[in-house]
Amino acid sequence: MIRYMTAGESHGRCLTVIIEGLPAGLEVSEDDINLQLKRRQLGYGRGRRMKIEKDKVVINSGIRFARTTGSPVSMQILNRDWDNWKKIMSLKAEDKDDEYLQVKPRPGHADLTGVLKYNSRDIRDILERASARETAARVAAGALARKFLLELDIHVASFTKQIGKIRATDPNMPSDKILEEAEQSQLRCTDKNAEKKMIEEIEKASKAGDTVGGIFSVIVDGVPPGFGAHIQWDLKLDAKIARALMSVQAVKGVENGLGFAMAGMRGSEVHDRIKYEDSGKSFFRDTNNAGGFEGGITNGQSLVFSAVMKPISSLQEPLESVDMLTKKKVFSEIVRSDVCAVPAAGVVGEAAVALELASAMLEKTGGDSMVEVKRNYKNYLKQISEF
Repeated sequence: MIRYMTAGESHGRCLTVIIEGLPAGLEVSEDDINLQLKRRQLGYGRGRRMKIEKDKVVINSGIRFARTTGSPVSMQILNRDWDNWKKIMSLKAEDKDDEYLQVKPRPGHADLTGVLKYNSRDIRDILERASARETAARVAAGALARKFLLELDIHVASFTKQIGKIRATDPNMPSDKILEEAEQSQLRCTDKNAEKKMIEEIEKASKAGDTVGGIFSVIVDGVPPGFGAHIQWDLKLDAKIARALMSVQAVKGVENGLGFAMAGMRGSEVHDRIKYEDSGKSFFRDTNNAGGFEGGITNGQSLVFSAVMKPISSLQEPLESVDMLTKKKVFSEIVRSDVCAVPAAGVVGEAAVALELASAMLEKTGGDSMVEVKRNYKNYLKQISEF
C-alpha cells in the first residue's frame, strides 16, 4: 500500500511531499519527476505565476544511486516566488502587518469556509494551502507511482475533453498514442478543430476578466482484471480513484465510463457483452461502457474516468462579497490566477489515478522489492490466463 502526504503553501518557501510504500529497486531520477512537473505548468490560459515558477524537484531521501531503497521518499519543490513573499509569509510574529490582511472572500473558494472553520481573521491563512499550487507536490509523488506502473507495462494518459461549451471528439486510440497527441496540443486536446474553438473560448473569458472550466479524461491501459474488491465499500477501486480525482482542486464531478449518460439509456444499451476467444483463451468485450470496472473490480479493459473542473474562482472582474470585518458589501479580492487550468488538471488527474493504481498493485501482489513484485505479478497473470 502506498501512502503520501504533502505540505507547504502557495507562496511559502517550498512544497514538500513524502511518499511511503514504494518497493526497493525502482529506478528513478529527478528528471522523471521534473518532466511531469513541467507538463503540469503548461497549457493555454495559464497565469503569470507559471512564468515565474520553473518547478524542479529536490529528492532528500529514499533514493540511492538512482534506485528506491524501500524507505519513504521525501522531496521538495522550491517556490521561486518566495523571495517576493518573505515578509507576508514570515514565521516571525514581529513581521505581522495589517497592511497585508485579506478580508474579502472569493465566492467559490475556500476563503470564507476556511476562516470560519479555523477561527482566522485573515483569508491568507486559508488560501495559501487551498491553492492548486499544492498539486505540484502531488504530481511529484504521482511521477514515482507512474514510473512503478510503467515497469509493469501499465500506461496512464489524459486529454482535455471539453472547455466551456466546446466539446472535443473522444480519441479512439490507445493511451500511449493519446499521450503523444495530447502533448503536441496547447490544451492537451487531441481534436484539432475543437482546440481552435476552445482557445477562442478562453480568450473571450480572459477579455471579460472571467474564467472558464471544462472536463478532462484519464485513460489507463494494461490493467488486468482483479484489482479492487467488491466485499466492502472502501475496497472498491473505482471508488478510490473517484475520491482521488474529486480531491483535485476545483473538481466538482467525476464519472467512470459512460457515467451520467447511462441515466438516459436502457440496460441493453449500457452493459458490455462478454465474449470468449478460443484461440487466445481469454474473455473480452467489444465495448467499454463500464470504463474498465464491474463491482468495483477491474475487468481487464481500459480504465476511463472523466472529471469536471469548475471555472477558477479568482476573477479579474470580481464578484460581490462581504468584508469579514465590517460586514459591508464589497467585491472579492483580485488574486493573480489562471483563466483556464483544465489541461494542467488532467496532468494532476493522471498523478491521482497512478497513485491509487500503484497502491492497488502492491495490495494485490505484495513484495518489498521490484524483483519480488514482478515475480508475483507474473504468477498472477499466468493464473488468470489459465482460467
